[in-house]
Amino acid sequence: MNKIKKGDEVIIISGKDKGKRGVVLSIVGDEKLLVEGMNLVKKGVKPNPNTGERGGIVSKSMPIHRSNVMLYDATSKKRSRVGIRTLKDGQRVRYFKSSDQLVDAATK
Repeated sequence: MNKIKKGDEVIIISGKDKGKRGVVLSIVGDEKLLVEGMNLVKKGVKPNPNTGERGGIVSKSMPIHRSNVMLYDATSKKRSRVGIRTLKDGQRVRYFKSSDQLVDAATK
């Protein structure tokens, strides 16, 4: 079970976007995440007349390593470490280590 999933709200803890908050759009491979509006780079794009795409310089969001983000705890309004706990019925759930709240219960 992954500690960070698609749709989670995370805080960037290192790099040029340190302290910013965003939503995980997708998971790239095993180690990287695509966070909405974070790690923007300028890319040169060639024009493609078949699709009507214009050429030029475009800002694009690039993946960031999962070690550089932490989950945002809405109850404490801070970032928090995440652990995995097995409930009595055998279900595995994620919880915030700082507040001992379940991650999925806090987001709903």
